[in-house]
Amino acid sequence: MLSRSSDGGAGTGAGGGHGGGSTRGKPVGSGGGGESSGSGGGFVGWYMSCLEANPLLTKSLTCALLNALGDIFCQLFIEKGSSLDLKRTGTFTFLGMFLVGPTLHFWYSALNKLVPARGATGAVLQLLLDQGVFAPLFLATFISVLFTIDGKPHMIKPKLEQDWFETIKVNWVLWIPAQYFNFRFVPPNLQVLVANVVALVWNTYMSFQSHKAVVPATAK
Repeated sequence: MLSRSSDGGAGTGAGGGHGGGSTRGKPVGSGGGGESSGSGGGFVGWYMSCLEANPLLTKSLTCALLNALGDIFCQLFIEKGSSLDLKRTGTFTFLGMFLVGPTLHFWYSALNKLVPARGATGAVLQLLLDQGVFAPLFLATFISVLFTIDGKPHMIKPKLEQDWFETIKVNWVLWIPAQYFNFRFVPPNLQVLVANVVALVWNTYMSFQSHKAVVPATAK
């Protein structure tokens, strides 16, 4: 959930993982309206041109796809179900398209304006805001919306009490080092690919955590 690639990568939940900042230099992708145009050919070039032409739509579709893949991987390889729960996958895909993608797009646009500093200092400041403020709030929002759509709003509070802190800790362990490395060392036109690989891992975990049964307080 707390994920964010600087070129429009996507994750689910906390804001990416859903975390991240901008590329150092020209903001790219989720960090606002300006996508890098020097992307070369092939799939990367096509994807970057889509980001430049339709940043919000491209990021939202990316989030939807990554959410769907993460949930499918979770069901098949983590939970080892005998068949896919297509309704569950559809809900996760819907949240990627209409909650995660748009939220990350506008959040990172605002974050780039709040922290215009570049280099290591800028990366650290953006990570602090993203992972210290945005990610915890967005994780709670994601779980709340998911349970509301599933018709279980009465389970939101016990679910958050049981799993919120554990999930945000895993988010921090994964996304803080991944995104700092991404911002500092990966070329801008490849950052989206790096972040999306991490986002797929995160979304698989988020699918598992989001659908883990809530244990009644009396049974703990």
